Amino acid sequence: EMVRFGAATVCANCKETYAQRLRETGQVTGARVYGGFWIRFVAVVIDGLILLIVELALQRLTGPRITSPADIGLAMGALGVNFVINVAIGMLYEAFFLVQYGATPGKMIFKLKVITPDGGGISWGRAIGRHFAKYLSGITLMIGYIMAGFDPEKRALHDYIAGTRVIRT
Repeated sequence: EMVRFGAATVCANCKETYAQRLRETGQVTGARVYGGFWIRFVAVVIDGLILLIVELALQRLTGPRITSPADIGLAMGALGVNFVINVAIGMLYEAFFLVQYGATPGKMIFKLKVITPDGGGISWGRAIGRHFAKYLSGITLMIGYIMAGFDPEKRALHDYIAGTRVIRT
């Protein structure tokens, strides 16, 4: 026997469970469509190209000019400073867009959104933690990223660590 519950039709015995799940999360089982491996890969490539342009422009402006062997020490120091600045720019780029819009520009193009398990937006701390957890996804011979292709919720290692999901909106 089926019962109407809003726009959905559920069995009479399942009505209470359905209502509880809806109250707790705003979602029901099976209602989310997760962003798959390849679409997320292309989104990361787009974000990487955006960051590359910004970082190359910054390096062009601040990079040292080597005119003699004595300048090598200065050049090495400048490379270290540029590395730290590039990491900070990448972190702020990702954290800003994830907190403000729920997605980076690459993810926005494909209508993807990063959410918490209960369906809410993510905080600055979670966004920054997720960014640095991506380094772990990469240094494990990219296995942390490849996990998304086999996980039922399409979560990569950094999604497990940060407690996030990537869904299609």
